[in-house]
Amino acid sequence: MDSSKDEEVRQWIIKSQRDIKVARILIENEASLLDAVVYHCQQSAEKALKAYLTYQDLVFKKTHDLGVLVEMCSVFEPNFQDLEDMADTLTPYATEFRYPGDIIEPERYEAEEALQMAATVLEFVIKLLPNKFSLDG
Repeated sequence: MDSSKDEEVRQWIIKSQRDIKVARILIENEASLLDAVVYHCQQSAEKALKAYLTYQDLVFKKTHDLGVLVEMCSVFEPNFQDLEDMADTLTPYATEFRYPGDIIEPERYEAEEALQMAATVLEFVIKLLPNKFSLDG
């Protein structure tokens, strides 16, 4: 693998880890910002999946649809299909609470669930990548 690709994969993982960190900080310290928590959870999962696709040299279009990304990852590793339900739950958080609407933010249990799901996706991806990508950004 060339060093530029290594660096791109590493950056996707760092960004994914940082989104998880932000979500954890917000859920622990800012009860009124649960919309931001779930947004960062979706973003973390999206970036982790894109790290894996980059590692596999698969070019992907810009998308926030985690189901599409999971499906693309499944071509290389069928166990990604185990993440489909999580992808379905997290995908709407890219936009659902980002704009004015009927509901301003999710319930706390939804934010906690999103945080667990995002962490699961990130951990799943990191375990599939070579050890050199197991960093803490």
